[in-house]
Amino acid sequence: MSSFLKKVIEKNNAESAKRYFLRFGKGVYNQRFLISYTKGKNIKVRGSFEWANDFVRFVKENKDLRFFGRVMSLEKIQGMNGKKKGASFVYDVEESSLEEFQNPYFYLVNVNSNDIVLKIKKALPKPGKEADKIDDKFCALDIDVKYWPKFKEYFFWDVPEGKKVQIEHTLEVTEVEIPKDVPTEEVREKSVRKGKIVRKITVDGKETVKEYDLVI
Repeated sequence: MSSFLKKVIEKNNAESAKRYFLRFGKGVYNQRFLISYTKGKNIKVRGSFEWANDFVRFVKENKDLRFFGRVMSLEKIQGMNGKKKGASFVYDVEESSLEEFQNPYFYLVNVNSNDIVLKIKKALPKPGKEADKIDDKFCALDIDVKYWPKFKEYFFWDVPEGKKVQIEHTLEVTEVEIPKDVPTEEVREKSVRKGKIVRKITVDGKETVKEYDLVI
């Protein structure tokens, strides 16, 4: 598994990460995809809402645990009672492995064990938040240091080791290619966004900037 952003940057199965970019038209978007960690006896990771699904998948891949909270799905799950909210269905879960949700829109769940604690807020932020109002602690994950090598490879693969790391991204979308002969309702999903991702990494107070081409 790789995080959605790593897939985009490395152009590896990036299509599966496209959903995180659909709301961006031409323009410059600051302080996006916020993620940070502090390292002590354990690793404390914090992130904006976009990381929710990847954090949950990391937990599921590394330990068999039961989750509680809410799951949002764009599809109605047979045999389950969900509340319709906008374009999605919201399902309350308790002591769930989440196996019944094969293609969730968002996992808004918690889990608590001796070496993994995950807390995700239960309502997505409203669209159009200004950069300085983006919640960089929407997702909170505390993990034992034994999970760190794999977690680093997923989320901090290009980052030097440090005790305190903060990462923010600027998206510069310079072109949006709209495909021909696509129904109006599919234009947003089928369009290709081009530009660059500026990745600002601060490790123990030392800042570096990396730029990557964006085509998604």
